[in-house]
Amino acid sequence: MMDLYKTKNNNWALFMGHLVIEKLLKALYVKQKGEFPPMIHDLRRISEKADIDLEMTQQILLDSISRFNINARYDDYKQSFYLLCTDGFTKEWIDNIKSCRIWIKTML
Repeated sequence: MMDLYKTKNNNWALFMGHLVIEKLLKALYVKQKGEFPPMIHDLRRISEKADIDLEMTQQILLDSISRFNINARYDDYKQSFYLLCTDGFTKEWIDNIKSCRIWIKTML
């Protein structure tokens, strides 16, 4: 994520940030449930299935980061997302992703 951000690949940096959070939540799911995690990408749904109690702010954060899962999106969505990913927007969300990462790791 950080290497992509440093090279100004902002949209891909945020996509990788989504993957970081997704993989951590799935690891937490395995820890909580002792079984293979669901094959979904929606971060809040993964959390709910792992029986993680979320505050409203955490729900909003996970929903927002889920929007960065651009891999399977239509080209027009990818283009609008690319335009949204200014340096300031990307920096703000990378900071949010880093904080979310730390929060999840405290539960692992």
